[in-house]
Amino acid sequence: MTESATHPAQPTSTPILFAGTPEIAAQALRGIIAAGYNVTAVLTRPDAPVGRKKQLTPSPVAQAAEEAGIPTIKTAKVDADITNQVQQTGARLGIVVAYGALLPQPALEALPLGWVNLHYSRLPQYRGAAPVQHAMLNGEATTAATIFQLEAGMDTGPVHASAEYTIPEATSAGTVLTELTTLGTSLLTKLLPDLLAGNSQPVRQQGTPSHAPKLTREDAYIDPSEPAEQLVNRINATIPEPGAWTLNGENRLKLGPTRLYHGDLSPDATPGRVLQAISDRAPGDSLIVLTAGDARGVVLTQVQPAGKAMMNAADWFRGQQGTVTLGSAA
Repeated sequence: MTESATHPAQPTSTPILFAGTPEIAAQALRGIIAAGYNVTAVLTRPDAPVGRKKQLTPSPVAQAAEEAGIPTIKTAKVDADITNQVQQTGARLGIVVAYGALLPQPALEALPLGWVNLHYSRLPQYRGAAPVQHAMLNGEATTAATIFQLEAGMDTGPVHASAEYTIPEATSAGTVLTELTTLGTSLLTKLLPDLLAGNSQPVRQQGTPSHAPKLTREDAYIDPSEPAEQLVNRINATIPEPGAWTLNGENRLKLGPTRLYHGDLSPDATPGRVLQAISDRAPGDSLIVLTAGDARGVVLTQVQPAGKAMMNAADWFRGQQGTVTLGSAA
């Protein structure tokens, strides 16, 4: 469904409950508040250990709620007690952005107008926890921000509105998520007057569903024997989480965002070989290029050796001794 919400966003006193946990959800929460809407309470996951010291830290959404003076309900499971607390907030509508847990039927029925969810795909494609990552893994040129009505199934509810997004070249999934959140928050704030008035009529999802489960560290391993286009897709899709990585000898090497190299490589370059090559876009410049299994190249922009910070690929390459081949232990 294309974007159909043309009603301008208007500040309203109708109470809303917001549910979310990570930074993208905090971004959406701040956008809704800035648009003048009355977020009366926030539902988020409990404080979690962060950093090397594993210090218990409130979620980004909890921190944004505290900044705005909004009370929070912290829970990993929405049971009968939490459902009762949700009802007691007086909210008429719930908004979910990456909360991290399913809402059971009693919770879905706890608010008069139900719940809507901001999802990061063109539903029913890529239902699940990692829609952007799987879209990028599959080499999709576009995706979408979608507002749909929550029901008991996994991302199965009818769609209120959707806005298309073109996935840029050499961009990480993290950046795409941030930009999609900006797009989706704008879409949501324009739609909210109709949602709060009960005037938005969602449309049943059309098409064949696909699923997007959370990616593992194994999913983020970069095997240079694969074709260049697949390597680019996998690297960009797995940044920042779980984090694209490969091997340099016996040591792990994390990779920054990449793109295809459109120049010619040395005919004797084998998969995994890292070369300094003439730039395919700026005559006179050079690039650091990883040779793929189909003899095409992948431009490396940044790398992070084990125990070090992310650094420019050219600086890293200058410090290497001899031939550099990635992807397997020496």
